[in-house]
Amino acid sequence: MIAFRSFLFNVVFFGGGLVFGLLLLPTLVLPRGAAQWGLRAWAKTMFFFLRWIVGLDWEVRGRENLPAEPCIIASKHQSAWETGVFHQILPDPSYILKQELLSIPLFGWVLARGGAIAIDRKAGASALKLMIKGTQERLARGQNVIIFPEGTRSAPGKSGTYHPGIAALYKGVDAPIVPVALNSGLFWQRRSFLKRPGRIVLEFLPPIAPDLDRKVFMSALQSAIEDASNRLAAEGRQAYPHALALDVHEAADKDPDVPP
Repeated sequence: MIAFRSFLFNVVFFGGGLVFGLLLLPTLVLPRGAAQWGLRAWAKTMFFFLRWIVGLDWEVRGRENLPAEPCIIASKHQSAWETGVFHQILPDPSYILKQELLSIPLFGWVLARGGAIAIDRKAGASALKLMIKGTQERLARGQNVIIFPEGTRSAPGKSGTYHPGIAALYKGVDAPIVPVALNSGLFWQRRSFLKRPGRIVLEFLPPIAPDLDRKVFMSALQSAIEDASNRLAAEGRQAYPHALALDVHEAADKDPDVPP
């Protein structure tokens, strides 16, 4: 049954993505908000079908930890699910992502129009400077900026390497950094056909204190995200025994989704 429902959802996901991409083409010549509205509508529609077909729902905790002003969201990354969820939670999010993603026909173009920050991972220090500049610009116009500090998806119970991009933002941008923990990988594994029923939990954690030493900041950020994500994974496995078994020896994805 899980395989059959997963098949139906994948048909809807990829087929619907093509349809939405075509429908959103006019947003490329409209004000930027139109592209954001389209991305939010697409995410809402896919999440509806994820719940209706697969039986996979979600909840958000810790909203009180979101500051009133625009901030930087440093999120755990376990599946494709979190690439859409922030369009459901935040009014005008901007994702930091690898430049190649904007070359994808239709959706890549809409992401660019919506204000995504694309980084050339081969550019080194200049990429970090562009990321800082892009983040400052988005925050100034009221957008929250989303970054995955590990730069790739990792399995539940597995911590990838936290890359220096988030430290560059911490030191170079005057904005709160809010860690985010989640357990999406229990139900939607990276590069997996199967989508398991259950309830994904995403939790906003207290912002990291300002003016910390770089190493202290990186340690505090990683500890906050990993400890909370492991707690949510244990909670999810207890509530849903069919969820993905934790495998702390699983290697991280070798093709990063976002720049370091």
